This record gives sequence, structure tokens and C-alpha cells, in this order.
Amino acid sequence: MAATRYNSGDLRRQVGSPRAKNRDTKETLCRNVVIYGHCRWEDSGCTFNHDQNKASGSQTDLNSNRRVFNVESPSFTPANQQQPAGKKSTFSSQAASAAPFTPRGVGTSTPTLQQPGDSTIFNPAAIREFTPQNYDVGNTISQNGAQNVTQDGGLYSDPFSINSLGQTMPPTGQYNPYANDPNTLAGAGGGLYQPAGFGNGLVHPPNYHLYQPPSELYRPSLQPYQRTTYDFFIPKDRRENLQKKLFHMQQLLPNSGLPNLDRWHSLFPLDTKATRNSTCFGYPSWMYKAQNNKNGRHFALRRIEGYRLTNEKAILNVTKEWKKVINANIVTVHEAFTTEFFGDSSLIFVYDFHPLSETLYDHHFPPNNGHNRLRNTNKIPENVLWSYVCQIANALLAIHNAKLAARCLELSKIIWENNRIRLAACSILDVLHHDSPNRKTIEELQQEDFVKFGRIILALATNTPTLNFNNIDAALATMAQRYSTQLKGVLEWLIKPSAPGETKTVETLLGGMTTHLANFANFVMQESDEKEFHLMRELENGRIARLMFKLSVVNERGDSCGVHNWSETGERLLLKLFRDYVFHQVDADGKARLDTNHYLSCLSKLDASSEEQILLTSRDNATVFVVSYRSIRQMLDRAYGELGKEGKPSTTGATI
Repeated sequence: MAATRYNSGDLRRQVGSPRAKNRDTKETLCRNVVIYGHCRWEDSGCTFNHDQNKASGSQTDLNSNRRVFNVESPSFTPANQQQPAGKKSTFSSQAASAAPFTPRGVGTSTPTLQQPGDSTIFNPAAIREFTPQNYDVGNTISQNGAQNVTQDGGLYSDPFSINSLGQTMPPTGQYNPYANDPNTLAGAGGGLYQPAGFGNGLVHPPNYHLYQPPSELYRPSLQPYQRTTYDFFIPKDRRENLQKKLFHMQQLLPNSGLPNLDRWHSLFPLDTKATRNSTCFGYPSWMYKAQNNKNGRHFALRRIEGYRLTNEKAILNVTKEWKKVINANIVTVHEAFTTEFFGDSSLIFVYDFHPLSETLYDHHFPPNNGHNRLRNTNKIPENVLWSYVCQIANALLAIHNAKLAARCLELSKIIWENNRIRLAACSILDVLHHDSPNRKTIEELQQEDFVKFGRIILALATNTPTLNFNNIDAALATMAQRYSTQLKGVLEWLIKPSAPGETKTVETLLGGMTTHLANFANFVMQESDEKEFHLMRELENGRIARLMFKLSVVNERGDSCGVHNWSETGERLLLKLFRDYVFHQVDADGKARLDTNHYLSCLSKLDASSEEQILLTSRDNATVFVVSYRSIRQMLDRAYGELGKEGKPSTTGATI
């Protein structure tokens, strides 16, 4: 049946009307048939036509005289209304070019006009985010009572982000990522220091506790022959310290703006303060860590800013003499050179780099809550002071025997690391004052070394961060109330001028404190024995590592030595089963058994070729072997030897 299109006006006139008023009802199609497809009153007296075929011809003639209402009909467009004569228009002709309406933003004094070209572009940054009203992030209250929210580049700031969090913390005492003290963040008042290249977040050190040991308070009761897993490894404190040193040596500062010198790259600043200090040398100085292009080693570079060298012999003669001074308490000087890569004429001294070291001043006079350094109220133990006296005396002995003078003896120019101190600024003043008209003789400079030496120990004993004492006798009297008379006598001998005709020497100083020298030597040897003990344990770990190398080379190897599936045949099959016995054990529930003690015990017995026998079972439980550790070790050596005969010799000469 052909589809028929009906006019909506005919249907509308039929609603609520039992008959059509202007047309014969017998020729008019019933509205119920049009809408529902049938009429329930067709047999109950409905007078309209219920046959659509019969009504199609008359309906077509009807529709030909009417406009059809469908989807193809044109949209309604009202005609332009004419303005009545005598009535003035409300809008002027300039209203069409007016800027669109923009509501006034919160906290802005003048609205910002939006560009016409951007009026149709959706800008999600313009949507205001929710900000808690009771969270104070430095917001201010305007005169009309509205709260002003700071904006950053058109975006409302998030009070819980790292950048906004830094605005709520005290401005004093910025956190310095170059400082070695991990507690600097708390001691600096919680300020955040974010240099370029470090991102918007804090820089966290890596997790050093790869084998976190249990607390000593809950250490299980073991028999004398029993050990825990952590007894096989280096102590956690010593391991963490060594790993921190390696991490500190590899630290980089991306986008730092520091230049690459002729033979040095990857400069990293080591200064804990960004202030220019020229007290010691007369010129501002800076410290950097750098890597040498030739040997890849890391060195410490001390830069003397703004110094112009006038005599090249000053560098050649000084560095030649100071390179010969090799001492455990002196930072070795390697070379000195001038450069203009920093934008000025700078003098660079190259020293050995000792990671995780800090100055003696920073160690004993740390900052207090980001404010100026205050007097340290903690008394330094006397044995620590005696160790400092012995170490500085050892350094001066090597320097004076080389016909040189230390000259730069200050708390900020001596580095400290685990009660080990080193003189870190030798040879600098010799170059800077090489052509000075008032240059003193070596003998006079050596006598000044003793005075500066005594002032350093006196400053530490009296908790005074400065070496310029107004009254030396009063400072010595104060120190005598806390320390022994012998220490006071040594300081008096160092600080006060010698009698006419007498010259102070390091040998005389060492002769007056032989007892403390013996105690210090005993402490050093005990520490050396402890390190050797831990080194021997690590040596055993190296033997286990070599066994793992051999097992990994033999197991799961395919065709080799002219044999198909070589690792699955002959004695190599037992090595695979031994690997499963050690590393692939499961418990009664089929779960993996992770037991480091079992790993270390089996590998140690294999390395020792123990006669103890073990049961090896295949994965399908079809084959069982009873074999000793000695036999397995012999099988491993033979299998590895076969591969060695077939393979090429190592180019490096290293063997397992």
C-alpha cells in the first residue's frame, strides 16, 4: 500500500468534533485510523471513512490545494518590523560595535575586556575553582568584604599545591638541597627551596634501606650458631652512608646556568649559603663539584671571583709545591688555572672531592630555625677536641716539613666527616698574596698557624662561632671550668706568643700530648679493624655472586658444545634441579617460599663443597636424585669448563 501524507490541519479540525463541518464525512478519513491504524468505534456508529485506499484520491486532491507541512518546509522568518513614525529608537547605531558584557571578577578593580576574536572560544581556565574560604593562603579582604584570590597566569591558585604551600611558610631559612644534613628542612623553618630544574616538588633521596633490618628491641632469641638474614650483609648505617656518598657524587643540577670549563663539566654548587662572603680571601669564593673530561673523576673546584692574575709564576710555583703534600688530614691540591667562562676573570683551584663533608662551622654551629646562628649550648666532649688537636697537628706537621704554611685556618675552611677533619683551603692565600709588598716570611707565617690553630680549638671549647676574641684570658678561664688543665695549657702555648729566642714547632706540641696521641691512634686502629671485618664479610658475598654467575651461564642454555638442548642432558640436568631446589621451592599450599636464609645457606654449602646430601626432584616428580653439595660443585665446574673451551677468551681478561 502506498504511503499517504496527510495535512496536520485536517487532523487538528477533527479533534473534539464527531463530524466534519465543511466536508462530507463519508469521504473524510477517520483520525483514529490515521493515528492508531484503526477506529474502535468503526462498528459503533462512526460516520467517517475507515478505508485508506478509498480516501487516497480525494485526499490527494485536497492536499494539492494546500501547503504540505513536512521537514522540507522552509523555516519561519519574520518580516522586518517597521519603526512607527515619530518614535525614537532605544539603541543607537554604535551599539553593534560595542564590546560584549563581561562581569567584574572577584578581587579585580577594573574589568578586563575580552577580545572579539575569542568570544566564541570556550576557555576552561576562566572557570573559577572551589577555594575553601577558611583556609588562609595570604588572601586579603577587600573593602567591600569580598575575599581576593591571587591569580597566576589567569588560573586561580590551588591552596593545597606545592607552589601555594610555600607561600604559607616562613620566608626565612630556605631549604637548601645542597646541604648534607637531612634535617635542614625542619631546622630551616619548613621553607621550600626550589631551584630551576628540580621541578615543582621536593627532591627526595632514594630509598637506601634495601634490606630494612628489624628493631634491636625485638631481635629474636637465637642460638650462638644461628644468624639472621641481615647478619650476612654490611651494617645498615655504614651501607646507607656509602650509598649516600655515591648518590651525592652523581648529583646533577639541570638548567643550572653554570658553564662547562675546558676540562670540566657537570658543575654542581656545594655552597650551603647563596651569600657572597669575602672575609677569608678578600674576594668572593664559591665551591663546585665537577667531573673531569679525561679520567671521569669528580673533583671540588674553588672559584675566586673577580681575581685577575698578574704573574703566572704564582700558580706554577705554588701548585708544584702543594701537590707534593699528601696527608690524611689535608685536602690534596691538584692544580690551579684562570678562566673567563663565568663572565669575569676567575681563579680556580682543583681539590679532591669528599662527598657528604661539611665544614666544622656548620657541624658545630648549625642554623637555628632559619635565623642567624646562635651559640651552641651543647658541650663538645673533650676526647673530640683532643682528636681535632691531633689531626690538625698532623696536618701542620706535613705542611711545615714541606717549608710551607697553612695560613687559612678557619672553622669554615676545615671540612668534617665522621670525626675526620681536613684542611680544605690550602695554597689559596699563597697565590693571592704572591706579589704582595708586605709579604711575610715562611717562618712568620708558620708561627701564625699556631695562633690560628689555638683560636679554633678555643672557639669550639667556649661555643663561640668567631675567632676574634676580645679577651683571650677570659675565654681561657671559661674553658678551664669545663675541660682539663692539660687542654688549657696546650691552648695557652698555641695562642700566646713565645718567649724571645724560642720558636714554636709541631714536634714540641706533639711531645706534650703523647697520651692523647696514643688514645687517638688506638681509636683509629679499632675503626680500621671494624672496617676490615665488614670487608671480609662482603668478600664472602662476592664468592656467592660468582656461583650465581656460573649457574646462570649453565642453566637454560640451548644447543651448545655440539649437543642439542645441552643444559637438559647429562650432569647439567642436576644443576637445573639444584636451581629449583634453591630458588623455586613452594610450601604446602603451593605458594612460593621466599627465604633468604635458605638461599645463602645452600650457596654457602655449595661454595664450601659440603658433604651434606640433599634430595633433588624433577618437576613432574618422576625422577629423584640424592646428591651431595661436593658433587654438585664438581658438576658445575665441569659444565662451566666445557663452555670455556668452546667459547672465545674474554677480551678484558676477567675470569670467574
